[in-house]
Amino acid sequence: MQTTLLKVLEHPNFIQGEHWEIKTYVAGKTVLEEGDNNACIFLILNGTARVVANIVLDKNKTIHPGFSDVKKYDIFGELSFIDQQPHSTSVIAITECEIAEIDNKALNAFLKNQPEIGLSFYTELSKTLTQRLRKTSSKAFSLFAWGLKNQGIDQHLK
Repeated sequence: MQTTLLKVLEHPNFIQGEHWEIKTYVAGKTVLEEGDNNACIFLILNGTARVVANIVLDKNKTIHPGFSDVKKYDIFGELSFIDQQPHSTSVIAITECEIAEIDNKALNAFLKNQPEIGLSFYTELSKTLTQRLRKTSSKAFSLFAWGLKNQGIDQHLK
């Protein structure tokens, strides 16, 4: 996503302070809270952050595992950009981060008025989502195999 979104941010018709802004987060600070609907897509300009989720183990216990790190020129918040639903995960700065917060409505309007850039953006977004889905699928299959083995079910499959 780095190439197209950086082009968008540098474009004279996409104005910093009006359509997007840069924010700095110290290590440990929450950048994005699960369930929020802030109508932004995020691009990391510097630093590293961790994507975490709330997993309820039972009524009295919730854990918050990190399952992916995002770094310079990675995006997050893209699912909410696509479907306008609340964010499904939280993102916490691991190191000090400089992050471009891009207004969804402004970005959509810009991309509609700049079809060449829009095509490039959605092509890169599709590739990013495909890569993430492949990684997620691999992790899910590994977790499923671990669960089967942990429960001794693998012995019955021989």
